[in-house]
Amino acid sequence: MRKAGNTESKINLSDSCWYLNRELTWLEFNRRVLHEAEDERTPLLERLKFIAIVSSNLDEFFMKRIGGLKQQLGAGLRELSLDGLTPLRQIQECHGFIRSLEERKYCLLLQVLEQLRQNGIIISPVKDLNARERKTLRNHFAVNIYPLLTPQSIDPAHPFPFISNLSLNLLVTLNYSAGLDMQLARVKVPVGAGTSRFIPVPGKHDRFVRLEDLMMSNLDMLFPGMKVVRCDLFRVTRNANTELDEEEADDLVEMIETELKERRFAPIVRMEAVQGIPALQRGRLAAELNINETDDVFEVPELLAMRDLFELTGLNYPHLRDTPHYPLVHPQLESQRNIFHIIRDAGSILLQHPYESFCAAVERFLRDAAVDKKVHGIKMTLYRTSSQGNIIEALLTAAQNGKQVAVVVELKARFDEAANIRLAEKMERAGIHVTYGVVGFKTHCKVIMIVRQDYNALRRYVHIGTGNYHTDTARIYSDIGLLSCSEALGNDVTELFNYLTTGFKPRRKYSRLLTAPRFLKQALLSKIERETALHLESGGGMIQFKINALEDGDIVKALYQASQAGVVIDLIVRDTCRLRPGIRGVSENIRVVSIVGRFLEHSRIYYFRNGGAEEYFISSADAMKRNLEARVEVLCPIETPSLAREIRTILDVHLRDSRSAWDMQPDGSYIQRMPADPDTAAGSHCRLMELAEKRVELHRKRMKKKKKVAETALPPE
Repeated sequence: MRKAGNTESKINLSDSCWYLNRELTWLEFNRRVLHEAEDERTPLLERLKFIAIVSSNLDEFFMKRIGGLKQQLGAGLRELSLDGLTPLRQIQECHGFIRSLEERKYCLLLQVLEQLRQNGIIISPVKDLNARERKTLRNHFAVNIYPLLTPQSIDPAHPFPFISNLSLNLLVTLNYSAGLDMQLARVKVPVGAGTSRFIPVPGKHDRFVRLEDLMMSNLDMLFPGMKVVRCDLFRVTRNANTELDEEEADDLVEMIETELKERRFAPIVRMEAVQGIPALQRGRLAAELNINETDDVFEVPELLAMRDLFELTGLNYPHLRDTPHYPLVHPQLESQRNIFHIIRDAGSILLQHPYESFCAAVERFLRDAAVDKKVHGIKMTLYRTSSQGNIIEALLTAAQNGKQVAVVVELKARFDEAANIRLAEKMERAGIHVTYGVVGFKTHCKVIMIVRQDYNALRRYVHIGTGNYHTDTARIYSDIGLLSCSEALGNDVTELFNYLTTGFKPRRKYSRLLTAPRFLKQALLSKIERETALHLESGGGMIQFKINALEDGDIVKALYQASQAGVVIDLIVRDTCRLRPGIRGVSENIRVVSIVGRFLEHSRIYYFRNGGAEEYFISSADAMKRNLEARVEVLCPIETPSLAREIRTILDVHLRDSRSAWDMQPDGSYIQRMPADPDTAAGSHCRLMELAEKRVELHRKRMKKKKKVAETALPPE
């Protein structure tokens, strides 16, 4: 039960004991994701998908987070984290957590593979195939795989070969049949070079062999006349933190290209090897790769690179997958009328993805702008997008049609740098004005502005979103967007683009948007303080955030203070959360909920009760220090009452979830809510799909009734 607070608390809220570790809470999120692979309510191929997701997440964690901590360690930094841990201690804690998680993941994989086998989906060892099948696959190997392979000797006459990031590799131990001296060779497994990890076996069932297993079974073709003593599989992960100082760069594109080259040869932060690799081979690899054999080598039972299991999750077994979800066209956008007329009549339209179609809303917004003769200009930010999507095509079409098109491309979007450079060059060749934002800050906000000559004057139409302009992720990430022709928002977005394209900071004035890095953090802190003061005056204080991460120490401290005053605080936090809820005298009025389900929670919502004058905001920013202090972000108010009610519904649906919700405990662990009837309970995502369908049905009924009334009012012929 939440209680009235006492602002006279003498508790030192700067003490590290009140803060959880950023890295460990993110890993804890992956434990919740892995639980979806364990939950028998999840369809079987979706369970396999969640195993692949966790594997991919851990790869990225080593590249980004462990890589960053190792850099701190190498630089001799001893500064403690907010929760009081040194870089070394954080690495050690993370390694321990990951080893435990990997063990659980492998046990789950065995269970899922066995159940898949019972459903006709089988990954077979090559040795278990019959002679005809082995011969067919050997022929396949000879024609389609053998030409791609380059065995490399490891001996004094040959330098140790370069091992690329996340590549699978065979370490082959050999000798001549008559000799005693052992020799080593490395062979890269060509996954992704037009070759799948799982090779179909001819037959009636969906049977596969692993590519590396097929290679091991045919090593005699690679090493004729030699005896294969053993073959061990290994894989390395390299540090992805290779950012250079852009303030000293003469050419930002050239700097990013240099970073990408450096990342390719960056230090190794992890080596995975199949369990049972002999000490001699393990030690030789660790020494050649310049890693600590005790700390940085992870032995994995049998299957490395489980992220490749994504290849199998798309198999055509409808009963083993989620019921297909087809995003609906937003009810107000079902009309074939000019989209700008629709927005002008509505004033503002709230979009909920993936429940409502991204293609029929945001892509249509740009497509129609590209060919509308009254549109004079398009401005847009791009953080991550699909190179093959309709977004880029619409921008190119607009430029070809003589419109002024300006795009702010964030080149430093991690792991999308190369793709963004190619897109920027493609757009520049088409005559699009491309800039790269403000020096020293990543451009993370998601904003489009269309300038159109309406019947009486130029009017600005804007889209402000919480997610990337990416066609593919818009189907699996939950995000919110706003289409509006508000003059105030148009003025603010114009100011924002002038800042992004010039970098000039002085005297930027915004009447609606709150922007980072200059205003947003202080605005959030001020609103939390205001909620506390209003609560002390008249009670009823409430704060609700729906975000991906809560990491900023100042925000956490302010929320603790608000809780101590008695403000009720609901936090829907997907992954990282430094705050510890439910501690008497500190956070007893705070609850933290994490939603893990079919879609990746990605939208950011900020709500303040504000003495009854409720405020709802959507944002591209999480409550993280980097977002609030080192990125260009926007916080956009939702002021139309009907749209605010939609945001209220989203918050309520998540807070009431009894299927996909996890409640955070004071120690940072989580307990999943269990519905009274597990077989019929629907999670947030199912509920929001249902609500999207009801909005469409209700709108159609209204339009039908409106049409009937109009027809009745017509005079008789």
